[in-house]
Amino acid sequence: MSYTIEHYPTHLIDVWTLADGRRVTVRPVLPQDAALEQAMVRALSPASRYQRFFAPIRELPAGWLERLTQIDYRQHQALIVESFEGDEAQAVAEARYVVDAAGESCEFAVVVADGWQQRGLARRLLQRIIEHAASTGLQRMVGEVLATNRPMLELARSLGFSVMRHPDGGAQVVRVSRPLQAAAAPPTGLAVDRGAPAVPASASY
Repeated sequence: MSYTIEHYPTHLIDVWTLADGRRVTVRPVLPQDAALEQAMVRALSPASRYQRFFAPIRELPAGWLERLTQIDYRQHQALIVESFEGDEAQAVAEARYVVDAAGESCEFAVVVADGWQQRGLARRLLQRIIEHAASTGLQRMVGEVLATNRPMLELARSLGFSVMRHPDGGAQVVRVSRPLQAAAAPPTGLAVDRGAPAVPASASY
C-alpha cells in the first residue's frame, strides 16, 4: 500500500495530559514509525503480545510491520502515542481500525505498553477512533478479544460495545460490536477520560 502525505490527517495530532501528570503526543502513524512500533512490541510482556496478536510472537514479522505503518488513512487508520525522554521518543500505545470490503464497518485493535496500562490510554484511544470512524460515515465498529481478557471486555462494554459469540464458533475469542451512526455524537461521558485487517485486529489492555 502506497503512502501519500496529502492524506495525512493532521487534525488528529494532539497532546494529552494523563492523570499522573505525564504528557504524551498522539498522532497518526507514519511509515518511519516502523522502529518505534517494533520496539513497543518487543517490550510487551508475552501475555500482552498474545492478547494483541493471538500468536506467541516476540516481534513483528517484516510484512506485518510494513502493513501496520504504511497505511492510507482512509481504509486503514492508526494512532500512535509517544512519550519523550529528552529527545528520544518511545511508543507506549496505539489504536487502529481497518475498513471492511463493503466499506460499511471497521475492525479495531488497541494495545498499551505494560508500564502504561491503567492510565486511561486505551479508553481515550478507543474514544478517538470511534469518533473518527463515525465521522467518516462508517456504520459499525467490531473487534476480537480473548474471552479471558476481562479488562478489555469491561472497557468495551463501558464504551457501548455488545459482547457476543465469535461467528467462527470458537470459545477462546469473542466479538465486540457497536453501532457508530446511531450515536454519531459519543454517548454522555465518552469524550471525557478521568482515568486518564492485514494482521489480527485484536485488543490488549
